Amino acid sequence: MSNSSLEALFEQTLHQVELCYQQAEQVLQRSFPRPEISFKLSGRSAGMAHLHLNKLRFNQQMLQENGCDFINEVVPHEICHLLCHQLYGRVKPHGKEWQSLMWNLYQQQPKTTHSFDVVYRPQQTVDYQCGCGVVQLTIRRHNKVVRNLASYRCKNCLQTLTSL
Repeated sequence: MSNSSLEALFEQTLHQVELCYQQAEQVLQRSFPRPEISFKLSGRSAGMAHLHLNKLRFNQQMLQENGCDFINEVVPHEICHLLCHQLYGRVKPHGKEWQSLMWNLYQQQPKTTHSFDVVYRPQQTVDYQCGCGVVQLTIRRHNKVVRNLASYRCKNCLQTLTSL
């Protein structure tokens, strides 16, 4: 996808965020602070709302692959999480308050998960040693070991894993 096409998707997403907020403000008769928005989410999640930071993160890869469907489904879903937090405080993430906002503000089925295809990308691993032999740790766990933030034990022999 070209940079201009990607930028157009970003702009459409930002525009949808603003439209969703305007609709919420009109229905709920109050104003809401606009969130910080990032397109740096990866993995299987399409979007993520950081409630206390008033921040939305969107998965750029899924946005590119699903375009309008992503914008129309994921943006209202994540905005409802922020609105729910601002209106009700601490509640269940997909509880009755969130579901009510999805129906009443955006007339959408309150689905907890998306149905977009997720391209499987094998995780990079690093070999470690224990009494049983070689054990593979994900790169995330390996980095924690390197930074002395964690150590891991073998599930079978319970020895601390050491890098090869």
